[in-house]
Amino acid sequence: MTEYGRGYGSEPWHPEDPLYGDQGSSRGQEQQPQWDGQQAHRYPQQQADPYAQQHYNGGWDGAQGGQPPYDPYDPYGQQPPADPYSGTNPDYYAAPDAYPPQHQHPQGMQGQQGMQQQQQYQQPQHPQHPQHPEPHYDEGTGAGDDWRADPGPREPEPEHAFFADHGDDDGRDDLDPREEGRGGRERRGKKNKKNKRRSGRACLVVTLLFAGAVGTVGYFGYDFIMSHFGPAPDYEGEGTGEVQVDIPENSTILQMGLALKRAGVVKSADAFSEAAIDSKKDKVLQPGTYSLRKHMSAASAVELMVDPKSRNGLTIREGLRSGDVYKLIDTKLHLKKGTTKGVAKTEAKSLGLPSWAKSASKLKDPLEGFLYPSTYSVGEKAKPAAVLKQMVARANQVYEQHDLEGNAQKLHLESPMQLLTVASLTQAEGKYKHDFDRVARVVYNRLKPDNTETYGLLDFDSTVNYARSQSTLDTGSVDDLRNFNDPYNTYKFKGLPPGPIGNPGEEALRSAIDPAKGNWHYFVSINPEKTLFAETNEEHERNRRIYLKEQEKAKQ
Repeated sequence: MTEYGRGYGSEPWHPEDPLYGDQGSSRGQEQQPQWDGQQAHRYPQQQADPYAQQHYNGGWDGAQGGQPPYDPYDPYGQQPPADPYSGTNPDYYAAPDAYPPQHQHPQGMQGQQGMQQQQQYQQPQHPQHPQHPEPHYDEGTGAGDDWRADPGPREPEPEHAFFADHGDDDGRDDLDPREEGRGGRERRGKKNKKNKRRSGRACLVVTLLFAGAVGTVGYFGYDFIMSHFGPAPDYEGEGTGEVQVDIPENSTILQMGLALKRAGVVKSADAFSEAAIDSKKDKVLQPGTYSLRKHMSAASAVELMVDPKSRNGLTIREGLRSGDVYKLIDTKLHLKKGTTKGVAKTEAKSLGLPSWAKSASKLKDPLEGFLYPSTYSVGEKAKPAAVLKQMVARANQVYEQHDLEGNAQKLHLESPMQLLTVASLTQAEGKYKHDFDRVARVVYNRLKPDNTETYGLLDFDSTVNYARSQSTLDTGSVDDLRNFNDPYNTYKFKGLPPGPIGNPGEEALRSAIDPAKGNWHYFVSINPEKTLFAETNEEHERNRRIYLKEQEKAKQ
């Protein structure tokens, strides 16, 4: 018989008998009770099988039952496959000659060199304590033990369809070979078809998701690039219709563009800013009221605002009196001298004045202080009343922004008209904007009841000049001014004049609302860069002498 694990075939040659085992098949030979352990050294291929490490003292007898031992010369290197129904394969043992005979091993392996060569594969054996083989794990079936101990087929653990293995491209699955010939091929074919359908659906879903992601990124990426690096949105052409746009004081180019966009003139503030800068006309653009057209290109809007011929601009400077404004309008519209002044006198109540302005009395001109300094678009066919309405509307807008009514109460003034009057005095007397805050403080200090320097009198030459409709430094002696009977003469009448003496700008208005802190009652301007302020009359007299010396130097 053969050793454990061997099939029917040639016996291994015996070291003491070179001719042992040459008789072919081992069916009729006497059982070898125990072969020398050194023989295992000659055939290291035995170690490939984990059961080849186990040896028994006696040979294997078919009467003992169980499986025949493993044959190290079996060309298949494993036990014969068992019948899945009976656990054995009788056909296999009935035809041992069907397997090819084993090759004869050369006797040269008996030499010392062959013995040493095979000893490197030798592992210590303990016949009295046989080693237990390591459990064999079959990855194909998922079994955790030797498949020969559990020959029945085992189903793999369920797996999610999206992540399941769909087989190779040739449609084969790694099934247990025992399923061959018993419906295995049919099951594989159905499984492959199902897996291919799942694989196709998964690929379609991934493709659609990828396409959607690419489309979304592309859309937002294009929008980001165009909004940050593309040209600014702009209209084309000269536009249509007519619209009036108010550009506030101290507006930047971007703020001008935003005002034009809100009015529907340009499509974007950026396009207007770029057109103004590219044309190098950004420094020429001024605040004011403009008559423009809707849906204009940015370049056309810039040209209309800076070109006097196309924009028909009329600029009213800060502090200009109403009488001078009327003259400018007559000249602009080619009207007879005094035409606009007459319209202002007869149509004042219909030009949009606020209610607190209409209640004032003893006014020389009800529009004084309401023809706001700015630049206005005035066409050749415009009417004087329409131009005056633009200016009054602009003044109302600015005065509402600065809350003249609320601030007048905070400053203990009788009405917003008085606050507007203080602003006009600051504009006229201050002469220079960097002096406005302190000049406004001088006005308020002189209006105090406990003022012992001027005793409630403002003593401003500017009010006398307004009353006389003149503009000069030589207003006469103080004694003569005390006798000049006019409500605007602040040398004779205490407190503020009946109304403004000019049209103040925004800087003077701000100074009147928030004056500087100090006890000054006097001031005199030595030159455009320097104004001297004094608290007492003695200090003021010293400052006046300095002023006179500067005037003498200027005449030389």
